[in-house]
Amino acid sequence: MSSPGYRPTPAAASQLNLRGAVDLSSLRRPAAPPVPAPSASAEGGSAVDGTPPGGETGKAPLRVDATESNFQDLVQLSAQIPVLFLLWSGYAPESPAVLDAAERVVESYGGRLVLAAADVDTFPQLAQAFQVQAVPTAVAVIKGQPVPLFQGPADDEQIRNLVEELLKVAAANGVTGSIGDATAAEDAEPAPLPPLHQAAIDAIEAGDYAGAAAAYKQALLEQPADTDAKAGLAQVELMARLDKLSAPEAESLRDLAAKEPDNVQAQLGVADLDISGGHIDDAFNRIITFIGRNFGPERETARVRLLQLFEVVGTQDERVAKARQGLARVLF
Repeated sequence: MSSPGYRPTPAAASQLNLRGAVDLSSLRRPAAPPVPAPSASAEGGSAVDGTPPGGETGKAPLRVDATESNFQDLVQLSAQIPVLFLLWSGYAPESPAVLDAAERVVESYGGRLVLAAADVDTFPQLAQAFQVQAVPTAVAVIKGQPVPLFQGPADDEQIRNLVEELLKVAAANGVTGSIGDATAAEDAEPAPLPPLHQAAIDAIEAGDYAGAAAAYKQALLEQPADTDAKAGLAQVELMARLDKLSAPEAESLRDLAAKEPDNVQAQLGVADLDISGGHIDDAFNRIITFIGRNFGPERETARVRLLQLFEVVGTQDERVAKARQGLARVLF
């Protein structure tokens, strides 16, 4: 992931905003966000599991390892506290210094944010999700939305300036908690899910997307106005479609879509890929352009898929509102 001589500087703090990708916390259990607890060290202290280079065990409860198993917990936590993901690699010589600097800065804020250190060599999916080209890289997450911070070397002062702006962005989006608040929320008894929703969540956790879809469909048959089931169904159907695509197949699909702009399945397939990669506007514009150019059953197929993707992104998202306007222009 790293590139010799790569030295991008931290982004201008004034450019920070809540933007980027589809909600990373999609399909989470709708309960209080849990706090990912650091694992116990051999000496009985609090430490991250597999401490990255430059870190010290038994030191920082505000620093955890980001792994596949706790990633969704961290994303859920971002609804209350900003989570600063620091992606590092043992092959990037700058990693230890940047990790230490980030840890010092995060500790100084007394629980207003959490540092999640992610080894891209063992968790490459995270680098792909954040579209990281080099490490070390810092990306914050607020309310499930990524906020790019910097790539390459950064010292305490640079990181602190970015964190100050990050906390302003968080406050503007209603994220003003602390690690103590989140711990109290974790201890609270979560409200039980409706049985069919619970069945869907259980199926998702087992990788049974067809079973999850069936549960959500049954929930909608019983309660057509169940917006959570509608969104859950759209999300799990997207996951099922993407799960069937290998990397070479995805690349071939993009090539086919470029060659055949009126191939509805190719265009919808690439739109799925764009949604999963965070290119929300590109996905929506692709389908709207297809709808404006075509008529008949394929046009309706594309329209229905677009409405489903609106549910995936969130019907209150400003990008959905913008796309609805574009859809109306090509339909009427």
